[in-house]
Amino acid sequence: MASDDELWLDAQAGPVIRPYALTQGRTRHSGEAFDLVSTVTATSARVDDPGALAPEHVSVLQLVRRPTTVVDIASDVDLPLGVVRILLGDLRELGLIAIKAPVPMKARQVDKNTLREVLHGLRGL
Repeated sequence: MASDDELWLDAQAGPVIRPYALTQGRTRHSGEAFDLVSTVTATSARVDDPGALAPEHVSVLQLVRRPTTVVDIASDVDLPLGVVRILLGDLRELGLIAIKAPVPMKARQVDKNTLREVLHGLRGL
């Protein structure tokens, strides 16, 4: 018979209950959608009650002191991307972070000479 610890662990996926508990059962974040390569930065706002934040929220806040992408945050805190999106939504709702969409690169912004050199280099291979 399996112990209580074994019932809540999946050998390949890790703890089963933890992501559900972190997100309080939510599967979507609140507010505007953001991309995996969106840049997240901490704002100058302060938390009224630091005890109200989960340790994972605090870890994310420490990571985003400098601009960091959503996918890098997920990798650094070792949590599923869906969970990180919800945590970021919580922090944005509290005004503790700002999330900026990536700037789309337009073809006319690329130097044509650079593209020509790359093309010649590829042809040389």
